[in-house]
Amino acid sequence: MVTSSDGLFDDLSVLGVIGYVLEQTRFIFLVPILKRMVNLCQVISVLLFIDAAYMAIVVAIGKLLRRTPQKVLKWESFKNNDDVELAPSSIHPMVLIQIPIYNEKQVCQLSIGAVCKLLWPLDRMIVQVLDDSTDEESQKLVRLECKKWSSEGINIKSEVRSGRDGYKAGALTEGMKHSYVEGCDFVVIFDADFQPEPDFLERTVPFLVHNPELALVQAGWKYGNADECCMTRIQEMSLNYHFAVEQKSGSSILGFFGFNGTAGVWRIKALNEAEGWKERTIVEDMDLAVRAYLRGSKFVYLDDVKVKNELPSSFQAYRFQQHRWSCGPANLFKKMAMEIIKNQNVPIWKKAYLVYNFFFLRKIVVHLFTFVFYCLILPATVIFPEIEVPKWTTIYIPATITILNAIATPKSFYLILYWILFENVMAMHRSKGTLIGLLETSRVKEWIVTQKLGESNTLTQNLITATSSHYSFPERLRWREITVGMYLFICGYYDFVFGKTYLYIYLFLQSVAFFVVGVGYIGMSVPSNRRDT
Repeated sequence: MVTSSDGLFDDLSVLGVIGYVLEQTRFIFLVPILKRMVNLCQVISVLLFIDAAYMAIVVAIGKLLRRTPQKVLKWESFKNNDDVELAPSSIHPMVLIQIPIYNEKQVCQLSIGAVCKLLWPLDRMIVQVLDDSTDEESQKLVRLECKKWSSEGINIKSEVRSGRDGYKAGALTEGMKHSYVEGCDFVVIFDADFQPEPDFLERTVPFLVHNPELALVQAGWKYGNADECCMTRIQEMSLNYHFAVEQKSGSSILGFFGFNGTAGVWRIKALNEAEGWKERTIVEDMDLAVRAYLRGSKFVYLDDVKVKNELPSSFQAYRFQQHRWSCGPANLFKKMAMEIIKNQNVPIWKKAYLVYNFFFLRKIVVHLFTFVFYCLILPATVIFPEIEVPKWTTIYIPATITILNAIATPKSFYLILYWILFENVMAMHRSKGTLIGLLETSRVKEWIVTQKLGESNTLTQNLITATSSHYSFPERLRWREITVGMYLFICGYYDFVFGKTYLYIYLFLQSVAFFVVGVGYIGMSVPSNRRDT
């Protein structure tokens, strides 16, 4: 009996030691570390709020004062109230229109056709189709479409490279080397799914002609498939905010905003002075814009000129796109930070805005903060009642920023809860892309063209969710999302049973969002014969 009692006491002694060590670890290490992380996130939250408020105020003041680009800058139509076809072609500058294409058979004919219908003297416009396609059907469709419009008098060139070096940047660079480009004053770029309205050139080019300090005119976007599914509606909300607030706030003060890579008109002289397209990152558009800005160029965004295009409707396509949009800017920041700081052509406050606001806050911090705070740190605080997170950090500031986003798309305001939850899920992928860009790991140069489905991707034909038999259940599983969803659910359950707050409501909802994405019930499924190869 004594031996048994000694054994029992020994066991209790060991358990007591383990409990004591865990308790001390909690108070000495975990709680202080978590407190510091919460405090850091509070500071970042305030910084993001100040930046969002600044942009909103700039846009609001511009609206109140009615400072439209047409009023701030000189603008005069070439048409003089007459049909453009009757106007003297000599007053129209020579314009090159580039359409980079890579295996986009579903949309290439739409974009080429829309561009060839632009109202501009035929002898003052060159359409250049840069076809890097490796798919024979895509190549055939491009050739036939170019032949069709050439027979109708359009000066259209189909340029094919032997390889795909440099991806889009490489194609655009090669396109500028042809002898017929030498007489062009401006270059317009449209991605393969963009379909400009016929008056696009008439509404954009005059800004560059009458304002020599301008290097870029960026048009807005509108989406032909925005109402296709919940995921496309949510994307529309985010992109509308990007254009209506981020782009417009920079344009309102003729400051810096990033080129979106398409639906923009560049002054070729300014493009060449900025050393043209570079292949060092997967955001060649942003790279060019930064270099042009550092040489003193100015940009303007036209909110009233919008070009129709297509949102990715499958989650895989959207994920690849978001990887490029988060990895590229982070990598560009790493490569250009010192170059920006040492630049002597722009004042220090412009350099500070570029480094701090544009890159650091909006392209790096916001992704990491959103995922780390709302999906990792905040859920962990329910297990540590010693840590209090003020409501202004968890409710007031996020709610204000969310409302600012939603205002840009009032028709989708009812989706605001879905938008919050889905954006937090996507923050995980964007954080990963951001870290890849900063650390320059193996995927830093990964470029996968966003899958386009064209006009055949209609609601009646593709109202097929991820439950479709095109994907087996194991193929749809995404273990990162499922793992984070389990973590959130456990934290939510702990708060529901032992906590004194209602944070578990958010945690349960957010865990469901991760589970939904994790098992593939998001976006539209794509029939197997239409997936990218």
